[in-house]
Formats: sequence, structure tokens, C-alpha cells
Amino acid sequence: MPDAVVDYNLLNGKWKVVQQQNVLLERTKTLYGVASSGSRKPQSSKNVNVAAYSDNSDGTWNELTEFYACEYYDVLSEDGVMVPLTVVYSRRHKQEDSPALLHGHGAYGELLDKRWRIELKSLLDRGWVIAYADVRGGGGGRKWHHDGMRFKKQNSVMDYISCSVFLIKEGIVHKNKLAGWGCSVGGLLVAAAINAHPELFRAAILKAPFLDPVNTLLYPILPLTPVDYEEFGYPFDLEDFLAIQKYSPYENIHKDALYPSVMVTSSFNTRYVQFHPIDFSC
Repeated sequence: MPDAVVDYNLLNGKWKVVQQQNVLLERTKTLYGVASSGSRKPQSSKNVNVAAYSDNSDGTWNELTEFYACEYYDVLSEDGVMVPLTVVYSRRHKQEDSPALLHGHGAYGELLDKRWRIELKSLLDRGWVIAYADVRGGGGGRKWHHDGMRFKKQNSVMDYISCSVFLIKEGIVHKNKLAGWGCSVGGLLVAAAINAHPELFRAAILKAPFLDPVNTLLYPILPLTPVDYEEFGYPFDLEDFLAIQKYSPYENIHKDALYPSVMVTSSFNTRYVQFHPIDFSC
């Protein structure tokens, strides 16, 4: 469900919606927010509707579960570990040959952001499946984080590949319509998975991806922190260097492999995710 701003009464536990974002279904029916233009209150400068305090006074969330489904799976990774996989789709528009976008991050012990995003609604309403792989290295406890960092970083990649295979084998996604999606370190995860199994993916979106950890971590001028070396390893140490080199996307591009279409976005003003002209057509 989209975010809502509420007034919450700490004395009796009741709450009332102050403002909430409208989500329209095919421009006819309001799924979330004020139901009709005739009942709308004046809009704020941020183009959100201000609902009357009587709305949802019983504390019942105005959900979208009638129109969109959210399912949870435990996916068996190669080494027997169960990896959480969340799948979101439109109940009305999903088909057997649905395309999908698989999101992953898997670093710093951070939880994968699964909040409702209005920009994903257009994909859901066109039959897309949005999936989230909570691979090792991300949030899930201290052990889960440590099992996906430094020498064990390959576990993150293995988990992401296992979730990709699961989506295809279970018929949730068409075998030729799976796309990867990763931001920053998530871009490293997705790119490493593509290097290992390019045939699994039709496309990938990498936003400011960390594609060259070997050279980046060796570059002394960049403002790296001890957290970065703890997460990926200290490449001035030979053992760490070889471990990083093993999963580094930039170092493992295969010359004769048929790669999926990849869109890479970056900036010349990022902190340490530097721009490199990589030829994915090779």
C-alpha cells in the first residue's frame, strides 16, 4: 500500500488519515484516497488529497490487496540455504508469460526496500511481475550479513541466481522475459549474476552500479571508509584481491557470451561508483 500520513491518538489507539496519495485504476476508479472529484478537499502544493477526518476512523487501512497480490517464497540456494523471495503482481493483468523485474542488493546488512512505488504501478498494470530477492549480505541478521560479505560474497550472487531460476521454473515469469534490477552495490550483484548465467536474463537495469571493485578499492584518492573494506575486502592483501577479482563484474566479462540488453546509468559526481566505458556487446 502507498504511504499515508495519519494522526495517531496514543490514549485510545485510534488514528485518522490526514493525507494520502491517490492511485487510479485505468483512470476511472480510485483505489486509494478520495473516491470522487466531487468529494475532494483542496489539494496541497504536493498534489495529494486531504481526506476528511472521518475517513478510516476505525483504523482500517485502505489497502490495494483487492487489485495487487504480494506473495512470499523460500527459495533453495545451491548450498541448501533458504533465500526469501517476495513477488508482487496485478491480480487482473498477470498472465502465464509475464515479464518480470528482479530487484536485489545484498550488502552492508541493509534491508531491501520493498515499499510501494508509484512508478512501478504502470508495469504491474501491464502484466509485469516485480520480485525482490533478499540475498545474503543484506538485512536479515548479523549472520545473514556476514555470509554474503568478503570471501563469502559469492553467496549473494548464488542466491540471486537461484531466485532467478525459481521464478522461471515455477512459471511465475516467462523464461525469456526476466530482467535484473540493481542500484549501486545491487548493480554489482546483478552484473555478477549476468556474467555467471547470461542466458537467464533478457535485460538488466543497473543504476550507478559498483562494477569495478578491484580498481576502485585500490584507488587511494577515493574517499573510501573502513566499512567498504570490511564489506568487500582489502585488495592490497593478495587473498582479498583474488576473492574480489573472482566476482568483480568488470573483470569477468566473457568475450563470446550472448549478453542481455543492459542499461547503465551513472554520474561523474558519485562518491566512489565511478564511470567506466564498458562495452557490453563483446
